[in-house]
Amino acid sequence: MVARIRHVTLAIDGGTPVRETRWPAYDNGDAYVADEDIAAAVAALRSRRYFRYDSRPHEATETGALEAALCRYFGAGHALGCASGTTALALGLLALDLPPQSDVLCPAFTFAATPSAIVLAGHRPVVVECDDDLQFDLTDLRNRVAAGARAIVVVHMRGFAADMPAVLAIADEFGVPVVEDAVPALGVRLHGRALGTWGRVGAFSTQSDKALNTGEGGFLLTDDPTLYARALVCSGAYESRMARHFVDPPDLDDLSLPLFSWRMDEIRAALARAQLTRLPGRLEAHRRNYERIAAALADQPDVTVRRPVAPGAYLGEALLLQLPDAAAACWFSRALRAEGIGVRAFGDPDDVNVRAFWNWRFLFPDRAAVRAAYPASTAAVGRTVDIPLSANLTEHDCTQLVAAVGKVAAALPGRYR
Repeated sequence: MVARIRHVTLAIDGGTPVRETRWPAYDNGDAYVADEDIAAAVAALRSRRYFRYDSRPHEATETGALEAALCRYFGAGHALGCASGTTALALGLLALDLPPQSDVLCPAFTFAATPSAIVLAGHRPVVVECDDDLQFDLTDLRNRVAAGARAIVVVHMRGFAADMPAVLAIADEFGVPVVEDAVPALGVRLHGRALGTWGRVGAFSTQSDKALNTGEGGFLLTDDPTLYARALVCSGAYESRMARHFVDPPDLDDLSLPLFSWRMDEIRAALARAQLTRLPGRLEAHRRNYERIAAALADQPDVTVRRPVAPGAYLGEALLLQLPDAAAACWFSRALRAEGIGVRAFGDPDDVNVRAFWNWRFLFPDRAAVRAAYPASTAAVGRTVDIPLSANLTEHDCTQLVAAVGKVAAALPGRYR
């Protein structure tokens, strides 16, 4: 049981903060990159061959070798290195060959890149309500599929697996494809199966804060050779280069598809392939830190740790805490930042976060109207705070986080209204 801390002056009120050093995060230089990863990238630079479609065979390129390694790691039939997770998701949607401006569903709780990728693929994002656990509201999902949506984009947001069996059951009932936005959950498994391999296609990112860090980049996975071929051409495998990826290429007119040049370059591929050998260690570090912190906060009054859909079905690179309401979450995050912990409240009006759907003005110009249209999601997202957990956190870092949460939570009653 975590006891309330009483008679302690909070740092936000002028007291001494729990932590006085910077909270570890990718954007302040806390990168999980080893010397061997850097050496691989330097070797690719020294080769002076940075384009994956030069005179070498596909398997001799850095990107081709990475794609083969990804297929082995995830047990997938095909992998395609891309410029980013957003382009990987857009390529997956383009490869489905849906009618232009199809309604494509995505959850209310996701990063703005998810609806942006749907727009990029030429379709219309339709937001689905989320439940108290920040997962798809399955009733709303089913109703919107029944209303004519042509595809579902599932998001494993902040590293937490979505309920794939439940989502696929609805999708199969209506015969619509599922695309997985596994960008936030690289390496996570649900019921023993890798996220990103449940749907028709899975999209991943290798941006700086992801489990594979190439600064920018991404990849997609699929078992469908025709879908893979279409994604290849759209990514920039023009003039029959698509055939390099197959022993027996599918019958596809590559001149019938647009070219977007969303390829991964050789330097990023070398960096990612070197890191892939160390991915299990990074995943274990995330899991170890997360489990230590979540267990210590399990009985914290007024603060709830987000629940996974199944035991262990999370990455552990983000700690999501749910407060009584949005006002509590905003005050809590401000007070916790004063204690030296990196934290954001999704609904803080003074800290605009594009994981809050009402801030997507490219879709919803009227902020008040969209919040009213999605009351359950507005409440669930608004009461949630987000703490990034580096794989490099020490036991002392974890102890400080738990202490800071306890210190601030003890002052919650009466402070935020």
